[in-house]
Amino acid sequence: MAKIDEDALAEAYNRALALEKAGDIDAAVKAYEEVLAIDPEDHGGASVRIASLGRGEAPPKAPDAYVETLFDQHAEAFEDILVEQLGYAVPAMVRQRLQALELGPFKRMLDLGCGTGLTGGTLRDMVDDITGIDISENMVEIAHDKDLYETLYVAEVEDFLEDNDDEAFDLITATDVLPYLGALEPLFFGAAENMVEGGLFIFSSETLPEDVLAGRTYMVGPHQRFAHSETYIRERLASTGFEIVEISEINVRMQDGNPSPGHLVIARLKG
Repeated sequence: MAKIDEDALAEAYNRALALEKAGDIDAAVKAYEEVLAIDPEDHGGASVRIASLGRGEAPPKAPDAYVETLFDQHAEAFEDILVEQLGYAVPAMVRQRLQALELGPFKRMLDLGCGTGLTGGTLRDMVDDITGIDISENMVEIAHDKDLYETLYVAEVEDFLEDNDDEAFDLITATDVLPYLGALEPLFFGAAENMVEGGLFIFSSETLPEDVLAGRTYMVGPHQRFAHSETYIRERLASTGFEIVEISEINVRMQDGNPSPGHLVIARLKG
């Protein structure tokens, strides 16, 4: 792989950010395209930023290099930022809904995008064996130090689901994973392939008003996170063999002082 010119990359990226902040969208997009030319793997998420500005097609997912870099950089402060500053409480919502619906306990859980272990820790007493997956090595190291998981892997979730040949799971969670994915077929199909019949798949997603989505199944929102329509989620689940147990409207987190609307979905793999 060709060595990245770090100075040129930083100059182009900072220029793009400044142009975006100034409202010169055309110039900002051109600058982000320069960033992509210098760094095709897109560690800075320029492709996602272009999509968030309403230009071009939304990519099928956020670039792996971008997600890995983002979470490696923020691993130490991750929980403080997410829980204390952004009011993120999805793992607690998952536990509350499982208890309310009298679902569980579980034998084997797969925690996709496990991060520092927020969901694993919240459900620890409901599961015999938990496997955690995250693309960020720094995040996995913090989760490991908490001694919450029987097994931990550093991997991209779709790649793991495609390659895994371990024993199937009766619970798969994906909290705060969908905001980094556009097309959901690989995730949903992979979950089905790694799950026992009747197993539960629980995940959170973010959404936007129908007039903003404008008929799109998914799009990159103003904060560089993917939003999905409820209809798309329902269709993709049905096509990959799941039946919906419950879809709840939730506030996923706060962003710039405003709630981020979304869904908490519980689905069961049909026989």
